[in-house]
Amino acid sequence: MDSLQHVGEVVVLSKLTFREVIPSQQLKGEELERLSALSVADAMRYFSGVQLKDYGGVGGVKTVDVRSMGTNHLAVSYDGIVLGNAQNGQIDLGQFSLDNIEEVTLYNGQKSAIFQAASDFASASSVYMRTRMPRFKVGERTHLKVRAKYGASDLLRTSLLWEERLSDDLSLSTNAEVMTASGKYRFRYRRKNLDGTTAWDTTATRQNGDIHAERLELNLHGILEQGQWQAKAYLYNSARGIPGAIVNNVWSRGERQQDLNTFYQASWQKSFGEKFSTRWLAKYAFYQTHYQNRDTTVLPVDNTYRQQELYLSTANVVELLPGWSASMSYDLRWNKLNADAYNFAYPTRWNHILSVATAFDYRQLKVQASVVGNYIIDNTYRNTSKKKDSQLTPALFANLYPFKGKWLSLRAYVKQSFRMPTFNDLYYTEIGSANLKPERATQFDFGFLLNKHLKATALSLQADFYYNKVEDKIIAYPKGQQFRWTMLNLGEVDIRGLDVVGSLSGTVFRNVTTTVRAQYTYQKAIDITNPSRPFYRHQIPYIPRHSGSLIVGVDWQRLSLNYSFLYTGERWNAQVNNDYNYMQPWYTSDFSASYRFKLMGCEMKALAEVNNLLDQQYDVIANYPMPGRNFSVGVEVRF
Repeated sequence: MDSLQHVGEVVVLSKLTFREVIPSQQLKGEELERLSALSVADAMRYFSGVQLKDYGGVGGVKTVDVRSMGTNHLAVSYDGIVLGNAQNGQIDLGQFSLDNIEEVTLYNGQKSAIFQAASDFASASSVYMRTRMPRFKVGERTHLKVRAKYGASDLLRTSLLWEERLSDDLSLSTNAEVMTASGKYRFRYRRKNLDGTTAWDTTATRQNGDIHAERLELNLHGILEQGQWQAKAYLYNSARGIPGAIVNNVWSRGERQQDLNTFYQASWQKSFGEKFSTRWLAKYAFYQTHYQNRDTTVLPVDNTYRQQELYLSTANVVELLPGWSASMSYDLRWNKLNADAYNFAYPTRWNHILSVATAFDYRQLKVQASVVGNYIIDNTYRNTSKKKDSQLTPALFANLYPFKGKWLSLRAYVKQSFRMPTFNDLYYTEIGSANLKPERATQFDFGFLLNKHLKATALSLQADFYYNKVEDKIIAYPKGQQFRWTMLNLGEVDIRGLDVVGSLSGTVFRNVTTTVRAQYTYQKAIDITNPSRPFYRHQIPYIPRHSGSLIVGVDWQRLSLNYSFLYTGERWNAQVNNDYNYMQPWYTSDFSASYRFKLMGCEMKALAEVNNLLDQQYDVIANYPMPGRNFSVGVEVRF
């Protein structure tokens, strides 16, 4: 007798919606859950070519630099819409929890599909965070997942995910999270003189690193005929201490920061037959930052910054001939920054972005080309004249499958991009310079991807050789008086590198499955601005020549074991590469174990983690000591 089989819900869209040319790096599903990671920033450490700037502790700011291009050249998208920060151009990825993230994807160059927003074409590299979309089996209407975690630094983190099927075409998901931590952890502080003698060697406890944060997210998912739509409301509220650097025998700071970030966004996508697809995006965001400095050794600071953003976008793609398609996208972005600081400029920015792209897919060859035009208008309260700028940036991508079966692909691209100076660069009181030009970047890449399936084993190996050049790099330059700086276009950086990523997964014997993922990065990123400067052709700050990571996961029935290793080679914390600015290599090992079981009809998972297993004392940023060996335990309940 035939048995009845149920399959998960599948949304089928037009074949035009996604034609990728350059493969990406991804972490999703079980891979993300395995990592000893609290935030998206922690997970991104395992991508090749990525350097994480971590200022320490649970609440420390975490930003990402890809291929030494600088944080401002990285676009971060949340469910398909780019996150903005016109004030300083940096997105703190530590504010985004992994609890509701289904997939994190990194693209170098850009997401190589022509059906996307114009802003996505404009960036030098992109990170896409995709939240979990509710999936229900036949007869299911409600999912509920509760998580709790307790660990070092008095960390207590609880979260709730509720998913409800409202109708056949409409579902709701709500994710809420509360996190508190004292931020205190013991560290060993050692510094040596240039002659090798010990200058400092003491053990202390990190202070003023506490955090209390709440996050709330509401999503509506709808299904259309040949399409879908989504609406999102997001709230992040936090109050934290800023521990600061350990210098001049100062062990605690008086800096505090409160953040209130909210945004509302919606997306609508539909295909009309096999020839035409359209997508519309809209977003409004309000960010408020309250910064205080209570240190008695400096003048007190108490400022509140309020940032607004309005974003509208349309993307349209049409198939001209079989295998040949074209797209046109337009974005409008408006930003405004207010503050109660003395002599503030109150800047406003209008940004118009238009992209035209085409893709050719014939047998074993894929080619994609795009051109992006940017037109920016800035206006300030203290200057009635408007600052205008326009940029035109092309890109060309190609992918060739030389053998039948497409188990090997060769890819290459060349791309130009730029980043507009931020409001802080241009208008910050007594620092900004309204005459700054945008940074321009040129990227070249050649690589390959090998995918082979051997019986019960899957093997993947990819490598990329790349060359990047950044011109008119924006740097801070002293005017000659203490605490008086100006922003100038003085920098030129030459970047050459190699990224290698390999993975192997399969069944070892019987019910034991193993997954291994390794990555290695080599980067020579040197300053070639001025031959007369002492740091000419020196490695730029905080970029190691060698870095890498390893993840090993083993599953047996209901038990999962995971080991992860991170390595960062020697680097320098200033422009001059001398012994005084030298920073030693560091590595960490993390181990976690989880066990799934059923209790009273509920799916349960118990988790135990030990991070920095070998208790290495290290700094990611100079004088910001990181935690040593620490432990955490957690539990997850699914109803």
